[in-house]
Amino acid sequence: MRHVIALDVGGTGMKAALVGADGTLLYEARRATGRERGPDAVIDAIVGFADDLRALGEERFGESAEAAGVAIPGIVDSERGVAVFAANLGWRDVPLRDLLTSRLGGIPVALGHDVRTGGLAEGRLGAGRDADRFFFVPLGTGIAGAIGIGGTIEPGAHGYAGEIGHIVVRPDGPPCGCGQRGCLERLASASAISAAWAEASGDPEADAADCAKAVESGDPRARAVWDNAVDALAAGLVNALTLLDPRLLIIGGGLAEAGDTLFVPLRAAVARRVTFQQLPEIVPAALGDTAGCLGAGLLAWDLLATEVTA
Repeated sequence: MRHVIALDVGGTGMKAALVGADGTLLYEARRATGRERGPDAVIDAIVGFADDLRALGEERFGESAEAAGVAIPGIVDSERGVAVFAANLGWRDVPLRDLLTSRLGGIPVALGHDVRTGGLAEGRLGAGRDADRFFFVPLGTGIAGAIGIGGTIEPGAHGYAGEIGHIVVRPDGPPCGCGQRGCLERLASASAISAAWAEASGDPEADAADCAKAVESGDPRARAVWDNAVDALAAGLVNALTLLDPRLLIIGGGLAEAGDTLFVPLRAAVARRVTFQQLPEIVPAALGDTAGCLGAGLLAWDLLATEVTA
């Protein structure tokens, strides 16, 4: 059976799959990145995981994977196949594509930014499959975005397009690691809500999911934290739709699991802020945590198609 290798690398864990030509996940697995052992150990873990998947595919399907796709966080140079920088993984300028190609017997390897790769999957296989233009925003530890246009993801001139998490929504807000103050991800990410709710509740172990549950139970302290984050998120999204005019806003990541607790007030907050803009439909992502693997698989199949037509 024809298949490709797909890897979705996160800060602490990796999701991997063998993906068929129709986008079917033929096999799935997870492993830790081992980042506590340092950046070289993370690279070894990625390459070793890919090699194990290659061997498993040969055993199960009687043929080798035709290509591999890898989604990684941080700054990615997809053209050169280089992981330029990832703070959570501690690496700089890692020639990941070459390392994987060498280990996997010379098959072509595509490298992509994790959020844009997830957006590619949502656009072709998930919530955006019927939309010609969409903006995909996963709300997790940080916030980023992917601009979908006609079945592809726009990377920008330098590969930084869609970084909505660093739009300033509160100029007098908390400092951000990027050097600005009041960035969206410092106010509306899961980590920001977790920190605010831990302080408000007096429970240092409380997180964003706990805050959502407290909102649902009617806790006014949780409502204040949640409303503050939703208001900031709406401000950032309205900035994005003013610039991009998407037909669809797709919200994913861990916070989207709050369902109506997030989407009902968010839709209302965005609607209050728009003036001349066309209000897009705001919908939850459809693929959950499989989006990264599916997107990495699409990167691999797209690479093969490009090589055939070249």
